[in-house]
Amino acid sequence: MNEQSPPLMVESKELSINPEDLWLAADKLRGTVDSSDYKHVVLGLIFLKYISDAFEARRAELATELTNEGISGTEIEPLLESRDEYTAEGVFWVPQESRWSELQANGRHPNLGKLIDDAMYAIERDNPKLKGKLPRDYARRSIPSERLGGLIDQIASIAIGTKDAQRKDILGRVYEFFLGKFAAAEGKLGGEFFTPSSVVRLMVEMIEPYEGRVYDPACGSGGMFVQSERFAEAHGGSKRDLSVFGQESNATTWRLAHMNLAIRGIEANLGDQPADSFTRDLHPDLKVDYILANPPFNISDWSGQLLRNDVRWKYGVPPVGNANYAWIQHFIHHLAPPNGRGGGTAAFVMANGSLSSSSSEAEIRKNIIDADLVDCVVALPSQLFLTTGIPVCLWFVTRDKTGKHLAKGKGGRDRRGETLFIDARDMGAMETRVLRYLTGRDSSESPPPPDTDIGKIVQTYHAWRGEVGANQYADLKGFSKAATIAEIAAKGHVLTPGTFVGSKKKSSDSELFNDKMARLVSELSEQMLRSEKLNGAINTALATVGFGFDDVK
Repeated sequence: MNEQSPPLMVESKELSINPEDLWLAADKLRGTVDSSDYKHVVLGLIFLKYISDAFEARRAELATELTNEGISGTEIEPLLESRDEYTAEGVFWVPQESRWSELQANGRHPNLGKLIDDAMYAIERDNPKLKGKLPRDYARRSIPSERLGGLIDQIASIAIGTKDAQRKDILGRVYEFFLGKFAAAEGKLGGEFFTPSSVVRLMVEMIEPYEGRVYDPACGSGGMFVQSERFAEAHGGSKRDLSVFGQESNATTWRLAHMNLAIRGIEANLGDQPADSFTRDLHPDLKVDYILANPPFNISDWSGQLLRNDVRWKYGVPPVGNANYAWIQHFIHHLAPPNGRGGGTAAFVMANGSLSSSSSEAEIRKNIIDADLVDCVVALPSQLFLTTGIPVCLWFVTRDKTGKHLAKGKGGRDRRGETLFIDARDMGAMETRVLRYLTGRDSSESPPPPDTDIGKIVQTYHAWRGEVGANQYADLKGFSKAATIAEIAAKGHVLTPGTFVGSKKKSSDSELFNDKMARLVSELSEQMLRSEKLNGAINTALATVGFGFDDVK
């Protein structure tokens, strides 16, 4: 279980480059720019480098095709600049002033920030899908041109848009690496909830989004969508099998999500502008097959006072001071009724307090449990998240427990009236002194092997659901327990996994009682003898100055 992640290496034009080295070089160029701002500076340029690389790769390919057709000289240049030759192949058209070679040649220009803004504008102008979705505030940030030029030179060292690089998803890996590094650098003050890749992988592997509609109403940079697409492709599907819907209230993060999805060719409807999912639901009538989300939990300023009569609060009006049960009911509201793809299932991260909170939240939780919507609850280990130290858990909510609608012929048993509890708090391996991850995140298998954290949790859940090919499910003391609604009610409608799974047997319990008692008595006698000797030595020392233990009253 001590899985070690291999160093993330990506191929440059001439050599292997460790993104850690690229990160360190880029971070040195940051100067006085806040990490939360510099994130958009760097990732915007990485996106620009990608589409420029892809454009140049298509241009070289087109030149070869035209040459083979006998076209050359002055005839070939206009054809190489034909926009349709690129867009027809799914390649963004990059006008001359936006090409990477142009920017790098002007790397020491005193107005480099404005040149980058102009390049972004030209790309938006010529690619309607990107209109309004790229960062165009490099000049406003007032970063010295020599620093921007140095950053451009650093990013230029990686070929990230070539055919080979796209096949290896080099850009995606670098992009995710940088997102994680920025989240770590911003820490708890970053204001955004970056979901660790191991947690996203666990959520996706559990609910299995093969095909259908996927929704994340707090999508951040779009990581849930990326992992869903990977899952579909790993199981013989394609990007076209999933329809992606999302929403994000932070304007810069909303742009980041569009870039993150665009570089992977993922079509997504994230609304025509950033918006808050509570006060302005951009997809009010949307019913989806899968929801994957890590919303900003425990927030008090969610405009709850303005939404007292909202149609989404079917199970009770959420308290004004905490948005947790507003999010939970928002997810339930958007789940599709039972169908051939699983009957609307949601997986989301939530603060542990949501499992046992009192007052109005307790009543809402009771109503959701009585409606038989809670499929599974997983208690996660500490130190998984970069941006919050709050203990968290995973909720899995579904509109269908009959087992009749699992996708891809998975089958399933009727589990109505039951909820699975998994206590994974003692899982995980330390990546750094302060950051933990679930093992199995980097496995090429789907699901990961059962001797990894993710594999064990996923296969336990699938066995409980009764999927074809899964093992026979059995409760495991200290780890998993299938409880009935009546059992949950007897516990006061609390959903804390530890309440149900019990305590795990200690490995030392295998020692025979008589042997253990003899060992403990021997150790105690030895410690008492040492204590007597120490007391004697101390008393002798004190006696030399006319003071002993007998003087102490």
